[in-house]
Amino acid sequence: MTDQVNSGRRKVVAITAAAGACAGVAAALPFAASMLPSERAKALGAPVEADISGLAPGEMQILEWRGKPVWIIRRTPEMLAGIKKSEGNLADPKSEVPQQPAYAQNEFRSIKDEYAVLVGVCTHLGCSPQFKSLDAQAEMGADWGGGFYCPCHGSKFDFAGHVYKGVPAPINLQVPPYTYLSDTKILIGDDTKGA
Repeated sequence: MTDQVNSGRRKVVAITAAAGACAGVAAALPFAASMLPSERAKALGAPVEADISGLAPGEMQILEWRGKPVWIIRRTPEMLAGIKKSEGNLADPKSEVPQQPAYAQNEFRSIKDEYAVLVGVCTHLGCSPQFKSLDAQAEMGADWGGGFYCPCHGSKFDFAGHVYKGVPAPINLQVPPYTYLSDTKILIGDDTKGA
């Protein structure tokens, strides 16, 4: 009779433990699911694909990634020469402050010299600088090689996103992670795929 009682108790304890485990898992699943990012949050950080097939030399395409404007500029030979011309006036011409992936820590801060990919947010207070052509020397000064001007507080950047000396912006514009999926497609926000 002792065996029957112990066996019955064991069954009750096993059933109770199994029910408790199921209840614990059922309670933990919604809690764990609430820790995952929402679909909206995933979309805000998701990579963005850009088609640059229609971008003519000297033109800029603007798209949004992570709630910020990203500029893709197809630079002309004159724009590239302007970057070289402005080097002596730049605060960080060698891009030593890590505002770009390692593959964009070069003179033109890009994978391909012809195309710049920059986050269009001033590094001073987060305003959006304006495109200023090479012809804006009367307004921007004789040393102007073209680039971007932030009208909020006067920060200036060249066509590679280098910041000029003596302006409020402390560092260069950010270069987001990116890669070429083909000659006409860029993936912004992910540099692990593509060519």
